[in-house]
Amino acid sequence: MKSIDKLKTTYPGAQAWSFGDSPEMASALAGLVVSGVKTASCGSLASYLAEEPAPKIGSYHIILNGQNSPVCVIRMLSMRLVRFCDVTEAFARKEGEGDLSLEYWRKEHKAFFTRAGFFAEEMELVAEEFAVVEVL
Repeated sequence: MKSIDKLKTTYPGAQAWSFGDSPEMASALAGLVVSGVKTASCGSLASYLAEEPAPKIGSYHIILNGQNSPVCVIRMLSMRLVRFCDVTEAFARKEGEGDLSLEYWRKEHKAFFTRAGFFAEEMELVAEEFAVVEVL
């Protein structure tokens, strides 16, 4: 398995991170990315504005599992602002979680943002779509 440092040499500027807010969620979501089921994600606009450096279209990202081991590298293909209440069934499917329904997406993401300390139906999200460029 390639180390994070070696991957950062191959993909200059790449940040290493995991999805979710627990090791179990990180591993589960990383598995969905590797299998091609998960091709999208989102986060609150506030959290994106606080990131340094902030993700951008074309950037590479090293995805970690719950044990902080790299599992794949993704490239950001698109990013757009959308309010939580305006997320579509199509986007929920691209997130690849649960039964792929908008109802499941709303329930789980409301819980996630509530655990993070902020949730509102009108909150702005950065909806991003990505492609896997290397499975490790």
